[in-house]
Amino acid sequence: MRLPRAMPVLAVLALAVTVAACGSGQTGHQGAAAPTKQGTMNEQQASKRAEAIVHEAVDGMSPRPALKRTPLRQLGPCLADEHSSGERVQVRLTYQLTGVPGGAAKKLVRQARDAWVERGYPFQDADADWSQPFPSVSMRTVPDDFWMTALTGVVDRAKGDGLAAISVTSPCFAAAGGGTADGAAGPAAHHPTAVAADERAERRALRHSSRIYDVLRVPHAPAREGEGLATYQEGRDAYAHHAWSTRPLTEAETVQALERAKVHLESTGWTVRHVPAAAGAPVLVARNTADASVARLAPSADGTLRVAVTTPVTTPVTGPDSARA
Repeated sequence: MRLPRAMPVLAVLALAVTVAACGSGQTGHQGAAAPTKQGTMNEQQASKRAEAIVHEAVDGMSPRPALKRTPLRQLGPCLADEHSSGERVQVRLTYQLTGVPGGAAKKLVRQARDAWVERGYPFQDADADWSQPFPSVSMRTVPDDFWMTALTGVVDRAKGDGLAAISVTSPCFAAAGGGTADGAAGPAAHHPTAVAADERAERRALRHSSRIYDVLRVPHAPAREGEGLATYQEGRDAYAHHAWSTRPLTEAETVQALERAKVHLESTGWTVRHVPAAAGAPVLVARNTADASVARLAPSADGTLRVAVTTPVTTPVTGPDSARA
């Protein structure tokens, strides 16, 4: 099989918490929220669950910080939903932990980490280097897969004073008034074709893209020319192809993202191999043994990680609509 285009990118989320307040208002504990199924979640439920995750970290802290909340932020359409279709969205909730000495910021981050570990939440990456004056830790919840970071922003490097903050990002969920419950079939429905097999292949490709995107948990860059969802035909064979791009990653971020993808793909029945690249991290290529889809995650020279999923169409596509941009 020849992949018809360069395979696009997925950029790693850079969590930036500034010392200047983006919003204020102390909040009390709203009560624990039970894990929410992603397929049936809405914005209110996502916000409530994010609040609960924050309080799991801070309610037992000593010294007890005050919480300064920044406004709930909508991250926009999920990458696997065709960049702008809006079938699924994410939200992010951020709190600064104020009212404590700057020298206690590192201690608060560690207490957040310990509280989440006690609840059985796994790390996204390695544990923080606690020998550093301003550590950060990135974890996720199970089974509902919210993604959280506790970190220390620098206030006075000479004194070692910082400002602790916690940010929680929801998984993708259906936007109000649009999309399907699982966010997989909706995007393909916006591109009707005359051949049902073509449409089914598009939905499979989008579904695989969606799962990879959910695991990587990074925002996508605006679509470049030639990216998105397309159907191609080569002789008697036809393929649905979904590709996207990210902003540039550091080498360490690229390695970590590829490892998360590898773990996910192998655990869900894909055959995974690495193809050496001329420089940097190797290309990850995976084949789904059930439907013969191929996923390709390729680091590029500009630092981006280019990702694409190609799924065969079981019935060849014919006619003028067999290739679409």
